[in-house]
Amino acid sequence: MKSKVLVLVGPTAVGKTALSIELAKRFDGEIISGDSMQVYRGMDIGTAKITPEEQSGIPHHLIDIIDPDTPFSVQEYQRLAREKIAEVHGRGRYPMLVGGTGLYIESVIHDYDMPHVKENQELRQELSRLAAERGNEVLHARLREVDPETAEKLHPNDTRRMIRALEVYHVTGTPFSRLKGKGTSPYEACWIGLTMPREQLYDRINKRVDLMLEQGLVEEVKRLKEKGYHLGLTSMQAIGYKEIMSYLSGNLTLEEAVYLIKQGSRKYAKRQLSWFRRIKEMHWFDVTNRECFAEIQQLVAGKCHLARE
Repeated sequence: MKSKVLVLVGPTAVGKTALSIELAKRFDGEIISGDSMQVYRGMDIGTAKITPEEQSGIPHHLIDIIDPDTPFSVQEYQRLAREKIAEVHGRGRYPMLVGGTGLYIESVIHDYDMPHVKENQELRQELSRLAAERGNEVLHARLREVDPETAEKLHPNDTRRMIRALEVYHVTGTPFSRLKGKGTSPYEACWIGLTMPREQLYDRINKRVDLMLEQGLVEEVKRLKEKGYHLGLTSMQAIGYKEIMSYLSGNLTLEEAVYLIKQGSRKYAKRQLSWFRRIKEMHWFDVTNRECFAEIQQLVAGKCHLARE
């Protein structure tokens, strides 16, 4: 029998964290983060990382596991997440994969066969120089020529993943997108997607960014900068961090940085929704519906034999 897993996804600021805690309490669950930036230590405010108090005693995994300058890949995440799912099942509890990074979550649930292609440092340096000299859009255009499916999924600022996809194509002659999906899954997954009307979501995103500033986002990024972390790192390309880094370097005013964070977050939410809407197994719920939580509980109870009576 396949192991059961609850997958809770949705755009940034839609309310995944609060709902995941309630579901974990109801179904004796443990939460495995499906967020590519919450793995980094010291990046708390800008990633909306759940606090120990908010965890309410529910075990959380794959949060704060590496420093911001440590390389981290989808392959590594896939391995760690599957290990955690097995561990949680071993304790007789319900693993809940919760987050908004579509590629990471799908790599675990949809049995992606991640390509094990050795790094080609010479090619990577060449592509990095190309991006530095002529802009990220040049890399994105090159990727679009050889692998339009992957290019569609990656933001032009995601240079690390664009370089990796180009590297895989260079070494294997096969687009990265064709090397991944097996079309099977090692799990019996219950997919739950959260959504709300766009204007309400965008308003929540804007207010969340304002709250991050109040909570000390600038000071958090300043501490990271003082430790030697810089914009060349994947971690520092996260929304909120790259803009404040540019502000601290004198390239943006604070007002400009905040505007770009809000704009970037709204665009990211749109991309997240586009990604998750491709998933056929998804059960969508509008969180502004008062009956939403009861309906979700009913769905999960029907698919999870570990539910408490």
